[in-house]
Amino acid sequence: MIEYYFERECRTPYSEAYLIMAEEEQVGRVDLHFTSTVVYATLCVGEALTTEGIRDLIDTIDEELVMTADVVRDDFIVTVHQGREAGIFSDEGLELEEGEGAEW
Repeated sequence: MIEYYFERECRTPYSEAYLIMAEEEQVGRVDLHFTSTVVYATLCVGEALTTEGIRDLIDTIDEELVMTADVVRDDFIVTVHQGREAGIFSDEGLELEEGEGAEW
């Protein structure tokens, strides 16, 4: 099983966003949103991750990020997006790392 670790990007009173890392390489991102009874997650992973790998990653996110939060939850609902990153957009302009994404 792959050993994942998480680097927090941001936190608000009701949400958190993490980069998902494995062996010094980013393999995905997860955004968590906490309500009074349910935790919602949006999980973005690369194309190479198998269905079993996604399930293992969801279990790790639940154990290391959701269950350790000071939030009582009745359910954990995860929406998974699988593909490749196309770039990062901001008010400062489009920033693509070398070799990533389409030419603009």
